Amino acid sequence: MTTEAAAPDATETTSATAQTSTADVSQTPTDAAPQVTPGAEGGLPEGAATDLANAVDPLTGAPLDPSIAGAVDNAETARSMAETLQDWLIVGGPVVWILLGMSVVALTILLIKLWQFYVPAPEGSRAVRRSLALWHQGQTDDAIAQLNTRQTVPSVLLLAMRGKRSGTDLTLLREELERVATLRLNHLKMLLRPLEVIANLAPLLGLLGTVLGMIVAFQNMEAAGSRVDPSVLSGGIWQALLTTAVGLAVAIPTVAVHSWLERRVERVAASINDAVTQVFTHQPKSQANASGKVVNAA
Repeated sequence: MTTEAAAPDATETTSATAQTSTADVSQTPTDAAPQVTPGAEGGLPEGAATDLANAVDPLTGAPLDPSIAGAVDNAETARSMAETLQDWLIVGGPVVWILLGMSVVALTILLIKLWQFYVPAPEGSRAVRRSLALWHQGQTDDAIAQLNTRQTVPSVLLLAMRGKRSGTDLTLLREELERVATLRLNHLKMLLRPLEVIANLAPLLGLLGTVLGMIVAFQNMEAAGSRVDPSVLSGGIWQALLTTAVGLAVAIPTVAVHSWLERRVERVAASINDAVTQVFTHQPKSQANASGKVVNAA
């Protein structure tokens, strides 16, 4: 009798325990996701920036859209590069700051010269070819109308044609042409000298920064005596070599740009010489004498 009474009680206790466990499980959220702790700077967790396919939102843990993940990755990369550059400027000291200023000046000169060589187009090749063709055919007025004074070669050629047509003394005309051509070429050469100075000084400044850094590194080594830490010495050496790397990075493109601009000026000078020579050596057909021979313009 006692055993039969105790059995239902045990069954009821077991059922109650099972129901309680089931209720506790049912009350637990099924959509709970593991919380992802954002990085020290509020960025993506470690590994998410390099694996965009598995990128998740640092706050909710939900998968990120690939485009959003890519934008976040680009922002992290840009911030890392900015921090690296800031560290270099601090480590390099005044020499790196000077080299940075020189690079800004060189870039400004390059932009000015690009505008000068491509907006007015100093050669004016098409206008010069048309004008010379009309001049050789005897159409002097049309030949002069093809030229303008904004471009270097056409402006000098225009002066030569007008002087030749008006019968100006050839000696005086040549002197005037030489003066105007020299003035125009000097205008094109403007700012090339500062660019050359930057190209020559940048590697020297970088070398100076390296020497100064090595001196400081070895002074620290001497002060440490027998307790020299190799990591400290190697750190001082790479900091010293940083200035040489920055100097070469500034000098190499500056030298290339300077050589290219000098070549452009030489081409303009050769074009001026060729065009003016054709005006003096090729007389218009209308000015030929009765026997059909061309009158010597010299």
